Amino acid sequence: MVTEDARGAAPESQPVKSAERTIHILETLAASPTRMSLGELQEACKYPRSSLHALLRTLKDLRWIEADESGSRYGIGTHALLTGTSYLDKDSVVSRAAAVLEALRSEVSHTVHFARRDEDSVIYLASRGSKVEVRRMHRVGRKLPCHVTALGQALLAELTTGEVREMLPAKLERFTDNTIVDLDDLVTELGEVRNRGWALEREQGTVGVVCIATVVPYRIPATDALSVSMPAEVASYPGELERIAGVLTRHASAWARELRAEGVR
Repeated sequence: MVTEDARGAAPESQPVKSAERTIHILETLAASPTRMSLGELQEACKYPRSSLHALLRTLKDLRWIEADESGSRYGIGTHALLTGTSYLDKDSVVSRAAAVLEALRSEVSHTVHFARRDEDSVIYLASRGSKVEVRRMHRVGRKLPCHVTALGQALLAELTTGEVREMLPAKLERFTDNTIVDLDDLVTELGEVRNRGWALEREQGTVGVVCIATVVPYRIPATDALSVSMPAEVASYPGELERIAGVLTRHASAWARELRAEGVR
């Protein structure tokens, strides 16, 4: 016998519309470099204006988003930050990353990062800036497409070619003149990454910056990676890339052994 509750229940695989819309709004605001107006959000999210306004009002009251002094432009609020910080505090691998990054930075003298793959992107979970190079460093929580970062390429190389082709479009977003924008070219590059054991990205994401990355292989396939980024001129020094790659892969392998020994998966 089908009860009234069962007849009215939504299938488990069917998303709850209001929850889905709320998350989409938060992710849209988080991805925007500036605060967004109601009109800009409506254009980006394609929701009815009345529904969007009601969701924004609720999120603002709960401090998940904030409005500017005019009350017409919205951005991420403090409670979103609290939730993100909670993730970093509770993740058993991220909590161990600080010591590894400090040791790695001390040996290579460049900026170092720890990131995790999120489908076709990487999310920066921890970073340590160079003590001698002054330049912009990726913020913790920043999300970038895998194909423009050494971190992302190292993690994509853990997947099969079929999995990569299924995940990514044939034409990829361009960030600089050096960005790999053809999927076939990326697949070829991933083959080189597998052969080397580390990824090399030359000014594909940011002009003037070269990055080397390798996975932390405590999971199969690996979900996390470490990278070293440096000015392009430093990367041109004879033997420098190979030196850094050796140091980086050594630290990543040692950390993976430590995590596996402690039962971290």
